[in-house]
Amino acid sequence: MNTGGTKQRVVEHLQTVSSATAPELARLMGVTDAAMRQHLEQLELDGVVRRLATDSPTDVRHRGRPAVHWALDLRDSQTAIDGFPTAFPDRHDELVVDLVRAIRDELGDDALERVIARRGEQQSVAYARIVGSGTLLERVERLARQRDVEGYRADATSADDGSVTLTEHHCAIADAARSCGNLCESELVVFRRALGPHASVERTQHAMSGDGRCSYRITDVR
Repeated sequence: MNTGGTKQRVVEHLQTVSSATAPELARLMGVTDAAMRQHLEQLELDGVVRRLATDSPTDVRHRGRPAVHWALDLRDSQTAIDGFPTAFPDRHDELVVDLVRAIRDELGDDALERVIARRGEQQSVAYARIVGSGTLLERVERLARQRDVEGYRADATSADDGSVTLTEHHCAIADAARSCGNLCESELVVFRRALGPHASVERTQHAMSGDGRCSYRITDVR
């Protein structure tokens, strides 16, 4: 069995959910509960996942024992083990951070804001072409697919009220965003421009604020 591949699949799955138990992950990966616990314990030792305190119902097979939930350890999301650093593709973030700092140091904050705004304008045009026409869900799904290609592990889901949620389970520019908060605000503006004047885009979760992911609630305001 390719244990490295199983671990990578566990990591990739935990990027898209808040947490999961070992039996749940075992069923998804097609391994025994015992084997999955070994994978999770090794990932825990390597600083990739952590156990969550839980008040959830007990495991029916072990009455009285609370089910253990596992989640990514976001305190060190850049950890790369067992040959799968691509689980967190961060788009040359060291270079981006260095460029942000260089622009700020050499030209000042105003110049940095202009550079970010210009990048946002170009990105908006490119995304608008990708989004195209169609229903709100279709357009947001195209945007999500593009963001997924760029490393954000993005998806789009619809709600009964007609709204669509764009969720990015991983921030592909996390280090740059920590260095320059304007990048996050620029992305919100980019989505609004790309989806057009009839779409309202509201950020409901923010990775940089501790939510672990970025989510945007998008509605048609016509």
